[in-house]
Amino acid sequence: MTLAYEWLGPLMFAGALVLLSLGYPVAFSLGGVAIVFGLLGISLGVFDPIFLTAMPQRIFGIMANYTLLAIPYFIFLGSMLEKSGIAERLLETMGILLGRLRGGLALAVVLVGALLAATTGVVAATVVAMGLISLPIMLRYGYNKQLATGVIAASGTLGQIIPPSVVLVVLGDQLGVSVGDLFIGSVIPGLMMASAFALHVLIVAFLKPDAAPALPAEVREIGGKALGRRVIQVMLPPLVVILLVLGSIFFGIATPTEAGAVGCVGAIALAAANGQLTLTSLRQVCDTTLRITSMVIFILFGSTAFSLVFRGLNGDQFMFDVLANLPGGKVGFLAVSMIVVFILGFFIDFFEIAFIVIPLFVPVAQQLGIDLVWYGVVIGANLQTSFLTPPFGFALFYLRGVAPPEVTTSDIYRGVIPFILLQLLVVLLIIVFPQIVSFLPSLGT
Repeated sequence: MTLAYEWLGPLMFAGALVLLSLGYPVAFSLGGVAIVFGLLGISLGVFDPIFLTAMPQRIFGIMANYTLLAIPYFIFLGSMLEKSGIAERLLETMGILLGRLRGGLALAVVLVGALLAATTGVVAATVVAMGLISLPIMLRYGYNKQLATGVIAASGTLGQIIPPSVVLVVLGDQLGVSVGDLFIGSVIPGLMMASAFALHVLIVAFLKPDAAPALPAEVREIGGKALGRRVIQVMLPPLVVILLVLGSIFFGIATPTEAGAVGCVGAIALAAANGQLTLTSLRQVCDTTLRITSMVIFILFGSTAFSLVFRGLNGDQFMFDVLANLPGGKVGFLAVSMIVVFILGFFIDFFEIAFIVIPLFVPVAQQLGIDLVWYGVVIGANLQTSFLTPPFGFALFYLRGVAPPEVTTSDIYRGVIPFILLQLLVVLLIIVFPQIVSFLPSLGT
């Protein structure tokens, strides 16, 4: 390509981001930009149409990708567990169990958020469920609005980093690394974030008792035997699902895709045991799974067309040269890539980021000798933070949609700030101490 037309690649990338920020459907934005710039490149004589002959082969490659089969499994798993009422019973039981502590209800939200993340991996479902169930109760018993909303939104986003997570499945595919290694590597960072949230709640409850009071005795006293039976009945099923899914991956019994299928069977059995397995609920779960999976596949098709034309216009080489020659080498690249992902997380969904931006980062990360499993976990943790950050964090919109009228948007925004800082601290620790990610995967080798 002549130097006069080197601007076509960067302009194509900018055009796609503009369309996405304006709210146009992702798959059609990417495909449309690819067609426009492909025709423009052909008319200027700088794009070889031979690139487009690879499109059918790439589409069939996507359809035959075994790793991507885990996506519908984990979406089905999360949706079915949501229908089973597991979140409601977990919150009620943990609230009673921890209610005698100051901040016990907020602590219950953190623990339930971590458990739901480890069973469903679906952020929207977790935030909405906890917002509907626990927020009115916390407000009724005098919890500070900012603490209540902050802990719900933050705990709900744990599904981004605690496996099984659809985010990690897609990241594994785009980075070209084992999804199982990503799952295992993200366990400790996910637990660190949950522990940081719990510690923050306990500190706030100690310093400001009025912000997080204990529950009245008449609410939490249901008898020792009844409480013990309830703990076993409510805690055991999600732990079994976690063991089925994560245990089978960790011990090498099953691949993430196979573990997702086993988890689906477990979720169906759990819904049946709770009397929630009806033809209507099964149809709704299948419909949700079909819609989300279809969206992901169409985005993949659009991004494939985009990447082919982008490469034909030498846009990938332009981006590689820019990213590989940043001042600071590995540190400079890491800083820029994390800032880009963080900012894009305000405006566009994770799937767009994974399919458009991550492929540009991977060759540079490989050349710089960065461990891609560690890099994937850092990106996942970074995205979790951006999804919580005002003014466009997705978790904030989910919570705003179910919050009572007396809770203002500014309450939610102010409430999440301490949790954002805690998440950034954990991200920094993961970057400074890569062993946090590599420790568990190294045990399996």
